[in-house]
Amino acid sequence: MSLVCLPKHATKHANRLLKASDYNHVFEKAVRSSDRYFTILARPNNRQHARLGMAFTKKRVKLAVARNRLKRISRESFRLTLDKFRADYVVLAGAHCSKASNKQLFHSLEQHWQQLNKKCGKL
Repeated sequence: MSLVCLPKHATKHANRLLKASDYNHVFEKAVRSSDRYFTILARPNNRQHARLGMAFTKKRVKLAVARNRLKRISRESFRLTLDKFRADYVVLAGAHCSKASNKQLFHSLEQHWQQLNKKCGKL
């Protein structure tokens, strides 16, 4: 039996939305934040930590390489701000996300996390 070691920066299994019911819970009564790169839906949860889900469709982002890049960037941005939030988030691709630089995408996500944190705090 071999042990798999995750890097320090890996997103934990508990910090991810895994089931369709988890996604549906967020979609039902979501607080929304949008720009040209992303649409992020959020819903406060009763857990001690935030959870992230991603839905990058082939219709919006054609190439698998581009979808994987968006997932990596989203996970990394979420990981850097993970301790500040207590909500479930679903990240959706915007119209111009494939053409944006990594810096633009990180900046966009940072703005979304801040906006949604304020909106979820008011609920």
